[in-house]
Amino acid sequence: MKKQIVQEGMLLGGKWQRREETIEVFDPGNGQCVATVPKANAEDMREAIQQAKNGARVAKDLPIHKRQSILMSVASYIEEHKTLFAETIVLESSKTITEARREVGRCIETIRLSAEEARRITGETIPFSQMPGHESRIGYISRCPIGIIAAITPFNDPLNLVAHKVGPAIASGNAVIVKPSSETPLSAIRLAEAFMEAGLPDGILSVITGSGREVGDELITSDDVRFVSFTGGFDTGEAITRKAGVKKMAMELGSNAPTIILSDADLDEAIHSTVSGAFGVAGQNCIGVQRIYVEQSVYYDFTEKFIEVTKRLKVGDKREESTDIGPMISEREARRVKSWIGEACQKGATLHCGGERKGAYLTPAVLTNVGQNEKVVKEEIFGPVVVITPVESLMEATRLANDSCYGLQAGIFTSNLESAFYAIQELEVGGVMVNDSSDVRIDGMPFGGVKRSGLGREGIKYAIDAMTEEKVVSFKLKR
Repeated sequence: MKKQIVQEGMLLGGKWQRREETIEVFDPGNGQCVATVPKANAEDMREAIQQAKNGARVAKDLPIHKRQSILMSVASYIEEHKTLFAETIVLESSKTITEARREVGRCIETIRLSAEEARRITGETIPFSQMPGHESRIGYISRCPIGIIAAITPFNDPLNLVAHKVGPAIASGNAVIVKPSSETPLSAIRLAEAFMEAGLPDGILSVITGSGREVGDELITSDDVRFVSFTGGFDTGEAITRKAGVKKMAMELGSNAPTIILSDADLDEAIHSTVSGAFGVAGQNCIGVQRIYVEQSVYYDFTEKFIEVTKRLKVGDKREESTDIGPMISEREARRVKSWIGEACQKGATLHCGGERKGAYLTPAVLTNVGQNEKVVKEEIFGPVVVITPVESLMEATRLANDSCYGLQAGIFTSNLESAFYAIQELEVGGVMVNDSSDVRIDGMPFGGVKRSGLGREGIKYAIDAMTEEKVVSFKLKR
């Protein structure tokens, strides 16, 4: 594996810069420092915003074919260097090499989709003559860039979630300032390198590494920043909305996603899908399966086979092709999740397998007999833990699935169309996956939730809509 530069730079207004004060980046698998990045301060962020003001003017006037060309060049660059990108993800995050390669492939798709959607930023005509006295007027609506986008990204998808904010921002003619997770900033830096290699004009993109409280607050509270796109936890998202003031926002704030298994389901398919959906990326996935509600008549058969398949998963070195599950992002997070398991067991839950911790590694845990008010059910655990609960009917399963402050996505396995449509209508979520677990996403679909799962939708077309403003134009003609 290519060794990382000892001290990485951050991209400020198109220029790579370093600082004496740095942040260490660790490999969560072994706890070793793999790189340092600049610890930017509030003054650095103010400079980035000033550069973005200039960059926004340049981006607005950048012809659409030029935006497309840059984005396609970025996608080609990532394709040519996909090994480096995958190794960077493995180095700084929880992902196995297989998961990292998959994320790189999705990032390429995200950037290409952004290039394609740039040509589809269209408006519509307005029939002014619908109102008496306006017969001599004709008009239309155009979409204009909003200006400066703040993009705040998490650790669990350190490359593609950055691309989901930067790609649409560039496609729609905006400037964008990325504040990546301090735990996984290297992938964002690699992506910024791709944009610089593709000829993106200076000032349009900055990647600023530093403390969220210092540089993040400076970014979101600036009156020059017109849109905040945040992916992360609810508490942080709520704090951002309170600090940011009146501006557009998109918030993806996580979930404790449910999947329902009915008695007429293909159990083998349901088990394969839910095991994968529960434990991929060591469970650190906002749409990962956390709660499974199984109809009583197939509950014991499903649970027994689910546990059997779970026990076969290999936890270990992220770089080994045979590894299924890597470490959590930190030992601290692994300790937290283990403590949640312990709390549930103390209150009567049954732990069938897993829950063993070594450093940041935590073996995948399956719990039953868990009360609906326990933390592992009510809150987002963001770790390799699943709770399986028997239900008497689809109605009960839907009621329990909805008994949550979250509502991002849900899954249901059934061969009955009426059952599927009942779930589609009644589940209080942003997406229902039929004969799939909750863990389904393609980069072109609208993605987001209801309740505490967030505001707005990601997905390239939908992000572009949010990152642009409608402008009404009217012509009065002489008759």
